[in-house]
Amino acid sequence: MLTDEDRDLLRVFLASRGNMKELERHLGVSYPTARARFDALLAKIGIDRPAPAATPIGRVELMERVARGEMTIDEALSRLEES
Repeated sequence: MLTDEDRDLLRVFLASRGNMKELERHLGVSYPTARARFDALLAKIGIDRPAPAATPIGRVELMERVARGEMTIDEALSRLEES
């Protein structure tokens, strides 16, 4: 069940054609706060945001990570085999 606040948030979002900046202004909060409230509303109605797709790491980036000590050679080789 949606609260009056939830319905107002959804009404403003739809009226502004999905403009998060407009929602931010209406709520009088920062963009991250407006985004968090909207995400909470989506979760409440059963719509979860898709997880961002993992971006593949290139060979050079893998070598740089090994050089910086952020991963082992074995981890880098494993990542190369996955791609």
